[in-house]
Amino acid sequence: MPTDIYRPAAIEQLTKVGRQLNIETFAVPQIKDPLTICKEAKAYAMKNGFDTMIVDTAGRLHINDEMVNELVDQKKFLNPRETLLVLDAMTGQDAVSIAGTFDTKLGVDGIILTKLDGDTRGGAAISIKAVTGKPIKFVGIGEKFDALEAFYPERMASRILGMGDVISLVEKAQEVFDEKQARDLEKKLRKDEFTLEDFKEQIKQMKKLGSIESIVTMFPGFNKFKGMINFSEAEKDIKRIEAIINSMTLKERINPNIIDGSRRIRISKGSGTTVRDINDLLKRYMEARKMMKKLTKGGMKGLQRQLFMR
Repeated sequence: MPTDIYRPAAIEQLTKVGRQLNIETFAVPQIKDPLTICKEAKAYAMKNGFDTMIVDTAGRLHINDEMVNELVDQKKFLNPRETLLVLDAMTGQDAVSIAGTFDTKLGVDGIILTKLDGDTRGGAAISIKAVTGKPIKFVGIGEKFDALEAFYPERMASRILGMGDVISLVEKAQEVFDEKQARDLEKKLRKDEFTLEDFKEQIKQMKKLGSIESIVTMFPGFNKFKGMINFSEAEKDIKRIEAIINSMTLKERINPNIIDGSRRIRISKGSGTTVRDINDLLKRYMEARKMMKKLTKGGMKGLQRQLFMR
């Protein structure tokens, strides 16, 4: 339920998000009083048998008495089980100040810290906990709906110290990857039947884990080679590969050998890339297939023989 009557299109935006997540949103744009919206929404929820109601209040960068009193009135009427304050980690010290003021005047039970993609913003989490004494319950590590995860202090500390966060990475992978799909993929690799269509599906699955940078930062020792990786270029490369594969027909993805010169020109035009990009992708794909074939044929020892006994 949105009670932000100030920001343009805020109610419409939350309603759209609700539809995308298949969550019913109570929105009455013509009502211009937050407390009245709360009363109407609570009556609707009780009448229709809802057992949970989430209220999204108006956000402010600058705190004033009128705004605080408005929130106090809403909290007093709703008597919520939990009051969570959402803060932007990129605002740094301002986020800490806002947290302290809100907790003193309104009383919060926990914090949600967004835009915590980089380890340098871990300091905000430490400061907010110190000032409010309230736990950080969730952190946002991206812009998509699934980029919200439970906050574990020891894991954040490990990332900051360059020790990685393998546990979180494994948990994410378990959520994203389907066990049956993984077994099917293994069979295809063993039979040398891995296609560009399979590659496309793997890219789609990997993107669900988050950005390349957010994934790599979870590996131990990341800080040692952090400056060697251009993450923005890597992300562009992934998008370029996706565009190329999407511009192919299913027949071409399954059997890239049929992609001759005229087909490469058509694919390059459809994907907004060059024929050279198409050639590079196909070359890398063929090399990867050869490598995987060696791995599945003779295991790691067989691959080592291929690499070092020439």
